[in-house]
Amino acid sequence: MAMLRLIPKLFYARIEDGLDLFVDGLGFAVLHRDDDLAVVARDGAKAYLVQDADYAAKDRPEIAIETDTIDALHADIAARRPQLLHPNLATVQDRPWGAREFAVRDGTGVCVVFRQW
Repeated sequence: MAMLRLIPKLFYARIEDGLDLFVDGLGFAVLHRDDDLAVVARDGAKAYLVQDADYAAKDRPEIAIETDTIDALHADIAARRPQLLHPNLATVQDRPWGAREFAVRDGTGVCVVFRQW
């Protein structure tokens, strides 16, 4: 028996904001969509986007996605939606803990850090 992946659930007051980040900005595909839930995926990464204004008001999460092609991924996102690049980590940087990282942030404050070890 193996645990294969952890899938975050991200709350948005407007689900369109989550779709803008993950689908339009990061190139995820929509696997499922109804009025209050979207399941999105790209490669091995997946997320549940849930429309719930009360929960969205309580927390704007930071999630991390590990990759083995960080430079290509950065180039893809920078070409697709450069305004999403986080002002504090807009370029791929070597971090003191040994990883290479860059980040994106949407207009609601959700932050996604991309990391290559």
